Amino acid sequence: MRVPQSHVSILGVLASRFLKSLTLAATLLACISVQAEDDWVAPRISGTEIPDLSGIWQAIGSAHWDIERHLARPALQMRDGPAVPVPHQRILALGAIGAVPAGMGIVKDGGKIPYTEEALAIRDENRADYLNRDPAIKCYLPGVPRSTYMPFPFQIVQGHDSMFIVYEFANADRILYFEDPGPAPVDSWMGQSYAKWDGDTLVVEVTGQMPDTWFDRAGNHHSASMKVVERWTPTGPNHMQYEATIYDEETFTEPWTISLPLYRRMEPDARIMDFKCVEFVEELMYGKWRRNPLPRGWEE
Repeated sequence: MRVPQSHVSILGVLASRFLKSLTLAATLLACISVQAEDDWVAPRISGTEIPDLSGIWQAIGSAHWDIERHLARPALQMRDGPAVPVPHQRILALGAIGAVPAGMGIVKDGGKIPYTEEALAIRDENRADYLNRDPAIKCYLPGVPRSTYMPFPFQIVQGHDSMFIVYEFANADRILYFEDPGPAPVDSWMGQSYAKWDGDTLVVEVTGQMPDTWFDRAGNHHSASMKVVERWTPTGPNHMQYEATIYDEETFTEPWTISLPLYRRMEPDARIMDFKCVEFVEELMYGKWRRNPLPRGWEE
């Protein structure tokens, strides 16, 4: 059926007005949201002016694969193929599950990690052999800041003058000291955390970390001299902005910062579950030492 031209014109006008109404409504909602966020005040620990950060939090995104901005790719570890590189045989059977999703990165302002020339070469070596080198594959504790944006939740437990963070991955945890404990007596996987408040922002200086932890699966690394300064800022009832500035003159030409939002887990029964992964990697790490070891196809 042919629609008269006059009707077409009327329909066009109505459609245009409808779209304008939708745009106006969206703009008003955005303004209301921003206004509500600006007026929001973080809840306080009872009887104090200290913001209460307690809760179960989690990052969303692909930073645990690679903290720099990156395109999707078939795998982190590749091998030479007949025409182009193909996934390593240990990843090949995973297909799309073993592929790396694209990500905008969490290095602030979309920047690149300012490696020294020597450290960049080590990063490339790590990435080319990450299945053997990534400490998280062997269930070693992830360190700071990697523990914050792994695809596992973590819980902040806060008191009047103390704070404890427990992570689901490998049951990692750390105590935040609010009185300067002095230099860390020994290096450890999660380091030593000294915290203080800057207004509503919790500032944490993390030192004494093992040089073996990575920032992600992509081989980004640091030395034993690294210092991390975290900033945890509540921005809404269920959101928190996390920043971490990395200082390590042995590995980087200048300090650099990552930044990402954290989200409160809202399920009524939200909790930290067990992921004691040490037993999950026994076959990987020790299976070949059996009297009658099982086949390990990728080593053939």
